[in-house]
Amino acid sequence: MAISLANYGIPVEFVTRLPDNEIADWCISELRKYNVGTNQIARGGERVGIYFLETGAVARPSKVVYDRANSSVAEVTKGMFNWREILKDASWFHWTGITPAISQGAADACLEAIQTANEMGVPVSCDLNYRKNLWKYGKTASEVMPNLVAGCDVILGNEEDAEKVFGIKPEGFQVEHTGGEVDAAEFESVCKQLMQKFPRAKKVIITLRGSINANHNTWGGCLYSDKLYQSKRYDITHIVDRVGGGDSFMGGLIYGLLTHKKDDQKALDFAVAASCLKHTVYGDFNLVSVSEVENLMKGDGSGRVVR
Repeated sequence: MAISLANYGIPVEFVTRLPDNEIADWCISELRKYNVGTNQIARGGERVGIYFLETGAVARPSKVVYDRANSSVAEVTKGMFNWREILKDASWFHWTGITPAISQGAADACLEAIQTANEMGVPVSCDLNYRKNLWKYGKTASEVMPNLVAGCDVILGNEEDAEKVFGIKPEGFQVEHTGGEVDAAEFESVCKQLMQKFPRAKKVIITLRGSINANHNTWGGCLYSDKLYQSKRYDITHIVDRVGGGDSFMGGLIYGLLTHKKDDQKALDFAVAASCLKHTVYGDFNLVSVSEVENLMKGDGSGRVVR
């Protein structure tokens, strides 16, 4: 997500904790290569958390195996970061549900950051990002997440996030039975319920993925603020790599909300188009420009060679 924003010309700092070794040095240099700020990365601990991805195809789903226990960021504790100093010139703070899933200390530090941002008047967004295989330290997402999400101005999730974390879902909806067709209007009630549960939230966004098979998805989204906004639906027939699809959506959304402050429809359309393009890029990073996203928004999805 940070790399997306940097590609769009938004100054960004990535806050995390990494060990003081050559693997972490490489990670930091990779971020710097894409113009992501690394001045707020703390050094300490013994290892970088990783995961293994078995890429699915057609009827066989992808599978993730996490190896994040005892990583540097899992050993973060409250008070380790000077959030007031980190956020002093910030125009936005974003966190994801993966962080509090890693450890109690990471959850405490995340809550500390959110509360500091609230005190300083910095807008806060979150991606709920429910990962059942990460919640292993004795707490459930339903126990931890409400206090954190309560401090958010913008909430992003999908149908699984809202249901698994907060028990909120559209009536009769089953993602495995969509056949690639997902009706955005079905999710208006989900957005309204989330806003009722978290009254600070000004906008709730739901990503809408229709899965025909592992290689062929439909992709869209809806945003609820003063009313329900719906994006166009993209038909992604040959997915190159869907990892990072949600992060690319959030990067596009934050860019859109910062750039088009009074146009929620345009912000949503930019996010959906940006993340649609991410499905054509290998790796986690969405290496596309603003002009490429805007061309797709205008309907140029031909894929013709640009000479």
